[in-house]
Amino acid sequence: MQSKSFVLSALRGDRGGQLTILALLVAVVVVPLANTLLPVGHPLHVETFTISLMGKYLSYAMLALAVDLVWGYLGILSLGHGAFFALGGYAMGMYLMRQIGDRGVYGNPILPDFMVFLDWQALPWFWQGFDQFWFACLMVVLVPGALAYVFGYLAFRSRVSGVYLSIMTQALTYALMLAFFRNEMGFGGNNGLTDFKDILGFSLQQDATKIALFMITGIALVVSYVVCRTIISSRLGRVSMAIRDTESRTRFMGYDVDGIKLWIFVLSAVIAGVAGALYVPQVGIINPGEFAPLNSIEVVVWVAIGGRATLFGAIVGALVINYAKSWFTVEFPEVWLFALGGLFVLSTMYFPKGLIGFFSDKVQQIRKKASNPKTKAEEVTV
Repeated sequence: MQSKSFVLSALRGDRGGQLTILALLVAVVVVPLANTLLPVGHPLHVETFTISLMGKYLSYAMLALAVDLVWGYLGILSLGHGAFFALGGYAMGMYLMRQIGDRGVYGNPILPDFMVFLDWQALPWFWQGFDQFWFACLMVVLVPGALAYVFGYLAFRSRVSGVYLSIMTQALTYALMLAFFRNEMGFGGNNGLTDFKDILGFSLQQDATKIALFMITGIALVVSYVVCRTIISSRLGRVSMAIRDTESRTRFMGYDVDGIKLWIFVLSAVIAGVAGALYVPQVGIINPGEFAPLNSIEVVVWVAIGGRATLFGAIVGALVINYAKSWFTVEFPEVWLFALGGLFVLSTMYFPKGLIGFFSDKVQQIRKKASNPKTKAEEVTV
């Protein structure tokens, strides 16, 4: 009961977060209804393809939320969160591959098609257990979390920070990308994992399954936001912001700076891993390209444009930029990367606090003027 009241108090002062959660919950309810109840051709009908696309955007929003947690409130600019996202996606992809069974191209009930093609004789030890959904879910959390713990422990204990830490995170995701491209690693090589059939016995091609995945992703995003907001509103969150602003002074005051940075970094990696796991069944593929450093940099752009250190701004930035990306890639495919770079430059120059910070400042200015009304004559007199 006390924890529930703490969560409510954490959200009570978060107007933007409340509106974001409300919008997400409304979308989770209204969008499926618009798909199932309204006939095709109705102006408000939502296509199933659009629902899957929206589910992908929500997965990206979870990833952006994870990055904002460490960048906005710890000052750790991670350029490698795409690795945690991809690892969670691979864990779910391995489960989905095991569910194919003898329905694959080669009809092998145990080995995935790419292993049969490469003349593997037995299932590798690290694929054992992925025929069980609960085991896959456990790996979705443990694998990114364990990697983040080991990496963070070594980096933070060595007092690596700033641009050097950013370079190390980027090197981590690049190394994983090169490793997963190799066929002998046992993860599908260049092609990755694809041709998924069903999840928990439900066909991934059915509209009902796609709608359910969208709804689950929306709820997972809301839960992740509440968890992050609760942490930030607690004493741990206040200490983390002190670390961000003056790490040496916080360390001098006796706080376990390395431990706090480590555990928040691990939590952020777990959220990113869950986002990747929700992404894969909706997109239908996971390959080493998800490890590409450019993907992690793009996530940082989402957070910067939405509004760093706001949490809900990261969600807004991810949704807006990815919608713009989809539009640009259809209408002007050759200029998307230039448009993304231009958005980042404009955001840095004219919206240093992101879109959320810009509109927040405008609202405060309007309220200030409304609370101190002056006529033009009075201003001239003064």
